[in-house]
Amino acid sequence: MSNVEIPAGLKELLQGYTVEVLRRRPPDLVEFAVQHFTQILDRQRNDQRAKKHSPKPARKGVTFETKSNKTIKDKEEEEEEEEEEEEEDTCTTGKYSRRVSVCAEAYNPDDDEDDDTEPRVVHPKTDEQRRRLQDACRDILLFKTLEQEQFSEVLDGMFEVLVKPQEHIIDQGDDGDNFYVIEKGVYDILVQKDEVSVCVGKYDNKGSFGELALMYNTPRAATIVATQEGALWGLDRATFHRLIVRNNAKKRRMYEAFIECVPLLKSLEVSERMKIVDVLGARTFKDGECIITQGENADCFYIVESGEVKIMIKSTTKVGQQDNAEVEVARCSRGQYFGELALVTNKPRAASVYAVGETKCLVIDVQAFERLLGPCMDIMKRNISQYEEQRMALFGSCEDLKH
Repeated sequence: MSNVEIPAGLKELLQGYTVEVLRRRPPDLVEFAVQHFTQILDRQRNDQRAKKHSPKPARKGVTFETKSNKTIKDKEEEEEEEEEEEEEDTCTTGKYSRRVSVCAEAYNPDDDEDDDTEPRVVHPKTDEQRRRLQDACRDILLFKTLEQEQFSEVLDGMFEVLVKPQEHIIDQGDDGDNFYVIEKGVYDILVQKDEVSVCVGKYDNKGSFGELALMYNTPRAATIVATQEGALWGLDRATFHRLIVRNNAKKRRMYEAFIECVPLLKSLEVSERMKIVDVLGARTFKDGECIITQGENADCFYIVESGEVKIMIKSTTKVGQQDNAEVEVARCSRGQYFGELALVTNKPRAASVYAVGETKCLVIDVQAFERLLGPCMDIMKRNISQYEEQRMALFGSCEDLKH
């Protein structure tokens, strides 16, 4: 098998299909695969046909074609084009009969990966605006995986949008132009069904919307309407692609192989591992720096990418009384994880963790941990029982380790 050559384009083809499956959640994977690859084949044929029948420059002046001048071949080509238009029109949604880019290919970040000539967009802000923007963006999942410099550039490129009651922020079927982060206000999510607008949810003073149309080059899937006065922060399509989509693509290529080597995650499907890669953040710690403090509330889970960490527990003399001495109970190196205990048990951190030398960890926040690592929970619970055995061996009784 090691001598088998992977055909060119196979990886990209399968990745594109996987992304569409995760986005659309089709009930029948086989039927969806037939539709997905048929659309790709149709696009390729259309491109070839367009090249073949591209207009040639006229030899003399300009000529006008009359109905009587059309050949049988011309009529057959027109009929084929009409059939293609009908197929494309089936991809439109609801009442929006205009031909929109529902079936267009997703934005490919590799196409302009090395193009750093794009001008950096900066919208000036006051200190007060900058503070409000940072507060609004603090819990936005798409931003959590960015490096600090990239996040600062995102903040620079965002602009404030003040909205009035009943104002439409985006409309179903329109092309995507901006991504929006909510600072304040309540917004209804409306979807057109059988020519009737149905409210399927709402945003209440937090959250974000509009990323799917930008990431997958599709029309807006819903209409967003403000129900009261509010404030949003927008990020234009080009800046979103350059900073968010390209960053996620680079990160996926960087961490895919590493994630496959993490023992805990080997039991996951490829699609599940891809989801984890998309939400990963990276943090670097100096030698001796405290990563987790015993007794604090848990907010994230860590995987060691490089370097090493040591796990320390405060020794006790009486139940509920602790001295300042810490005892090392374990070490974690590349591919190993820590911080899951408090997340699984919903208790404060049971130990402190320190970097040994310069250490880089991949980080998953608590929301993503609960959503994506459910299939790994049995493995983590088995490891938790081993932690308890270690504690009993070190301290004689788990009762002495109550927080």
